Amino acid sequence: MKQFLEILGVIALAQGVAGLVNEFTDWDWGLVQGLDFLDGFEIYASVALLVLAFALFAAAESRKPG
Repeated sequence: MKQFLEILGVIALAQGVAGLVNEFTDWDWGLVQGLDFLDGFEIYASVALLVLAFALFAAAESRKPG
């Protein structure tokens, strides 16, 4: 379970960073930009993904190994 939470954290972290990089550099990559219902809220969604990633990492650290 710990590894699963860490993997989800890495994915959320990568997508959050990709969303912020896209907003500030106009590179066209990341999941957040592909979702039409988030149009206009990409920065908020990317920050939320970063917060989720850190929460997942914290939850993984509190679990027992295995």
